[in-house]
Amino acid sequence: MITLAIARGRLLKEAAGVLRKTGLTVGEIYKDSRKLIFEFPKIGLKILIVRPFDVPSYVEYGAADCGIVGRDTLIEEKHELYEPLDLGIGKCKLIVAAPKGFEFSNSRLIRVATKYPKISYEHFVKKGLTTEIVKLYGSVELAPIVGLSDVIVDLSATGETLRKNKLVEIETIANITARLVVNKVSMKVKSAEIKDFLSKLKKYRKF
Repeated sequence: MITLAIARGRLLKEAAGVLRKTGLTVGEIYKDSRKLIFEFPKIGLKILIVRPFDVPSYVEYGAADCGIVGRDTLIEEKHELYEPLDLGIGKCKLIVAAPKGFEFSNSRLIRVATKYPKISYEHFVKKGLTTEIVKLYGSVELAPIVGLSDVIVDLSATGETLRKNKLVEIETIANITARLVVNKVSMKVKSAEIKDFLSKLKKYRKF
């Protein structure tokens, strides 16, 4: 049996759709918000529902053989994993946004609110800007409104949340999609099963 960790939230529904298209019937696992483990013995699959930033750790340390997670998480934290496939789902952008009229200045400190401190720091260093990073775990768009930050770095799919909070996109740091990641030991020990799983995903993946 292959154990697959999937990030909860918006990505979970899309991932379940991909699995169904491969012929792996997993039902509507995204509708049960309390259940964290789903077992499907007939198709040789166990699914763990975990927080997005936890997926790579579950896979790297062997609690899961494979995982489905956004590229943003993989960029933010480095892990020893194979990353064999871009699934083409969960499409969004990692962006810098600020209140309308904001302008960067080399002469002052820029405060940045984000769930992605490493990515944000490296991005602004390359631009020659001095920043103070404020790490938040949610409601990042609120930070500039209440004066906690000058700008934010966050994911944006449609821009609707930005518009509702009177923020505008300044620039795109990276285009994001979900990736399949694989534990290095599992790739050897369960080589046949994982290769079969990969071939099914490659055949039905979205673009």
